[in-house]
Amino acid sequence: MRARYGVPLGITAVGAAGLAYAAGFEVRSFRLRRVTVPVLPQGMRPLRVLQVSDIHMVGGQRKKQRWLQSLAGLRPDFVINTGDNLSDPEGVPETLDALGPLMNFPGAYVFGSNDYYGPKLRNPARYLFERASGRHGLNGNAPVVGAIHNPWEELRDAFDTAGWVNLTNTRGSLKIDGMEIALTGLDDPHIKRDRYDRVAGGPQEDADFSMGVVHAPYLRVLDAFTADRYPLILAGHTHGGQLCIPFYGALVTNCDIDPDRVKGLSTHRAGGHQSYLHVSAGCGTNRYTPVRFACPPEATLLTLVPRD
Repeated sequence: MRARYGVPLGITAVGAAGLAYAAGFEVRSFRLRRVTVPVLPQGMRPLRVLQVSDIHMVGGQRKKQRWLQSLAGLRPDFVINTGDNLSDPEGVPETLDALGPLMNFPGAYVFGSNDYYGPKLRNPARYLFERASGRHGLNGNAPVVGAIHNPWEELRDAFDTAGWVNLTNTRGSLKIDGMEIALTGLDDPHIKRDRYDRVAGGPQEDADFSMGVVHAPYLRVLDAFTADRYPLILAGHTHGGQLCIPFYGALVTNCDIDPDRVKGLSTHRAGGHQSYLHVSAGCGTNRYTPVRFACPPEATLLTLVPRD
């Protein structure tokens, strides 16, 4: 009897413990990642950039709200929000409350698919099928039917009122201590809203520093930014794989970037040039899969320093 039932019961117990940890602890174990990136021109003072991404706010997430508010204590030079702020059509007030202290700093933003549309319940194994087929989001898949429309306009209006720069398929800039930081942004490639032809041409020549910003790090976007010689690209979307295997890493990326670059700092080469790429694992989850394993929720403080 023991030999027959002992192993299955043990596996079940381990699985249940892992699920309890992923849903009850790690998903609320917020972390700050610190990264130094050598991308600035010689003689320029270091810049501290706070990247927040994939908040996926759902009503009642008080700990997440308090943690986001506390990030203002870092006093960054500016903030970059790389999208997917919502996972609940009613979540706008709580999202703005959480980001309120950060909106006192200069900033810029792009939106992700979950800012525009509410999530739908789906089989998590579908992400594995999409990876195998090379189809993700609206890139090769059929259009979504009956999508829930989120009130993204309210987010946009609040960000704009705070002075954050809207980078939806456009260029913008921030003034930091007399320095001009040029920003080139794209709408979400995951739902095929990116229009690189509108912003092509490379960094702004008279700016002190230029960088690219996008929600989902699809290769076509990374190739375009890199070929145009942007020294740094910021993205989110991947959740770092969300459910990872310890000592192995992510199984999926929810886009066509490779799992080795699913989060953190890496490089990308295209057109004979190289850019630094930082992908945030984000600090939230889809409301229907509120778990994380071996991939804590995060924000990132990037310290940009002069190149060697």
